[in-house]
Amino acid sequence: MVYLWRAVDHEGEILESYITRTRDRDAALTFMKKALRRHCKPEAITTDGLRSYRAAMKELGNADKQEVGRWANNRIENSHLPFRRRERAMLRFRRMKTLQKFASVHANVHNHFSLERHLTDRQTYRERRSAALAEWQVLAS
Repeated sequence: MVYLWRAVDHEGEILESYITRTRDRDAALTFMKKALRRHCKPEAITTDGLRSYRAAMKELGNADKQEVGRWANNRIENSHLPFRRRERAMLRFRRMKTLQKFASVHANVHNHFSLERHLTDRQTYRERRSAALAEWQVLAS
């Protein structure tokens, strides 16, 4: 059993992914340090009710920025769905290292191609999808 820690911004894009064997204060602290070092200081940090988040936030000095609410972290939970769907199709992972590689790559690809289909008409969606694919091919080569 391993745990997937993820940082998601206000638009639902995945900023950081991290895999650990434990779900304690040290794991939360490691993940938060990594995320804050890369993405600066946020105005607010929304988490679930896990007490290890609170302990890690106290140690970092961000305890006043933490927001915990019944439905506050729905954006984070919903951003797990495409990852879980893909993971289930692959019949799980055998090693933590391959899971970490997949999580980081999947986040990049999903952020690039997630175009919120329900918000646009078909023609606009096709144009954005083609532009994203062209940009991806330039980045891959």
